[in-house]
Amino acid sequence: MFYRCKILNVNFPSSMSLGTFVKHLPFSKPKTSLPPQRLNFKSLTTTTTCVTRSSSYFETLNSRQKDQIHLYVDALLQWNQMNLTAVNEVNEVMERHIEDSLAIIPPIQNSYISSCNNSFDNLRIVDVGSGAGLPGLVLAVACPGWEVTLVESMNKRCLFLEHAVNLIGLSNVQVVRERAEKLGQDSNFRERFDVAVARAVAEMKVLAEYCLPLVRVGGLFVAAKGHNPQDEVKSAERATKLMGASVLQLCSVESHSPHGQRTAIICLKNRPTPRKYPRDPGTPTKEPL
Repeated sequence: MFYRCKILNVNFPSSMSLGTFVKHLPFSKPKTSLPPQRLNFKSLTTTTTCVTRSSSYFETLNSRQKDQIHLYVDALLQWNQMNLTAVNEVNEVMERHIEDSLAIIPPIQNSYISSCNNSFDNLRIVDVGSGAGLPGLVLAVACPGWEVTLVESMNKRCLFLEHAVNLIGLSNVQVVRERAEKLGQDSNFRERFDVAVARAVAEMKVLAEYCLPLVRVGGLFVAAKGHNPQDEVKSAERATKLMGASVLQLCSVESHSPHGQRTAIICLKNRPTPRKYPRDPGTPTKEPL
């Protein structure tokens, strides 16, 4: 059984559209002018296909969005006796979590427009293993046209997410307390989302089975990983293919993480996921593909 919170239907004016927001994000030019290519795993030791630099994404938000982020960060630190995050200073949360979450918006935008041939203004996003709402809740603030579903199996974290969503006044978010493996077999969620995202949840071959059954054919799965994920991506090649997807590109994102750089692994779903996936709860972790 899954549980959804009741979200207050609060509508607010936004002085900046998503298109304008993305237009003002601090892009840097990619090292090549070629469009994203499917990866050849024999050459995964080379650099990624796109790069963004580490200027402040937070500063591109409008004043209301900034206020919402500050409310969220304050709530996160107040509730941190639940061990929601390892950092306990405002500046650390802003640098390591907020900026890190906002940094995956340009890769999502670029890949969705180039590979899915659709507008990115009204996406259906699922954040699997949302934890404290990173990155899903932050994406919902920055992109109010996106419908964001936060999936989390731990009740105490869902309580915090419900509190944060209502405190901020977001009408484009739902919180679902359930295992990803169960949602992937639920017709209300299976292959219903344009994009699935996951950050700091599990290794790539496990994430593929968690996330890709939730993504529609033609949609994207975006995994936020560390500075050198090539071996992990190669190890997950079989699992990704079994789920009906292929790796589209790796996008290097400068970050305030301990390594100074993170990577967005972007997968394109080419065909439906076989019905036997995802397997029973716990199996993907115990017996990864």
